[in-house]
Amino acid sequence: MSEQDTDQGKRQFLVAATSVAGGVAAGAAAVPFVASMLPSERAKAAGAPIEVDLSTLAPGERVTVEWQGKPVWIVRRTKEMLDTIRANDAQVADPKSLKKMQPAYATNEMRAIKDEYLVVVGICTHLGCSPVGKFAKQAEAFDPNWQGGFYCPCHGSLFDLAGRVYKNKPAPDNLVVPPHKYLSDTRIVIGEDTKGA
Repeated sequence: MSEQDTDQGKRQFLVAATSVAGGVAAGAAAVPFVASMLPSERAKAAGAPIEVDLSTLAPGERVTVEWQGKPVWIVRRTKEMLDTIRANDAQVADPKSLKKMQPAYATNEMRAIKDEYLVVVGICTHLGCSPVGKFAKQAEAFDPNWQGGFYCPCHGSLFDLAGRVYKNKPAPDNLVVPPHKYLSDTRIVIGEDTKGA
């Protein structure tokens, strides 16, 4: 093998190695650039729709997620909880949900697409406090005949298990139902409306 053949082989090796190194460097430089074009977690929280898996939510439980910087509660209601909603019409201020605190597809007795799941923004409509879930039927300091729902300890507003405000309480309106849709029986998207609604 001549010296010229050796130099040619080295040259080809160096060109190939440099090309590979350049390709890797270009790819590495492109990753942060492409990633910078994706919405940040802050931008997602600011309004981007969020997907929630409901498969682990047991009947009678609540999960809290954040959408647009607000807590959104998803409550999987039991048959007993649904029965108490039907019995509360005379006690709540807007039993038919006539005020537009929910999308049209949730303007019904249960304020839901599927009766089993309540989806509401967890902020009191009085002064923006966060009510607590009191789901058990039992005597409470604020109501000796409590049937279950939400209690705002700041000023005493009460909401039933459909998020409807009780009469003569500081909160003027029902809890807000955000736009949402079901992808399947166990997956929901908050921040997007159901088609055709």
